[in-house]
Amino acid sequence: MTDLYPAADDREILRQAAAAHTAAAQDVEAFLRRLPEVPDPADVTEYANLLTREERTRADREAAADAAGLTIASLESDQGR
Repeated sequence: MTDLYPAADDREILRQAAAAHTAAAQDVEAFLRRLPEVPDPADVTEYANLLTREERTRADREAAADAAGLTIASLESDQGR
C-alpha cells in the first residue's frame, strides 16, 4: 500500500532543498543589483558561478520533490503544436 503523505524526512529534505534554491536565487539577484554598468571579466565569471549554483540547487529541489511524491510531468502547454 502506498502512503498518502510523504515521510517527514522526505518533506524536510525538500524544504531544505527549496531553501537552498531560494538562497541561490537571492544571491543572483544581489549580484545583479550591484553589477556595474560595464561588467568586467570577473563579473562575468562570478555571474556564471552564481547561475551554475542556482541551476544545481534547482535540480536538487526538483529531485527532492520527486522523492517526496510531488512529480509534475510537464508545465509546458502542448497547444498550438
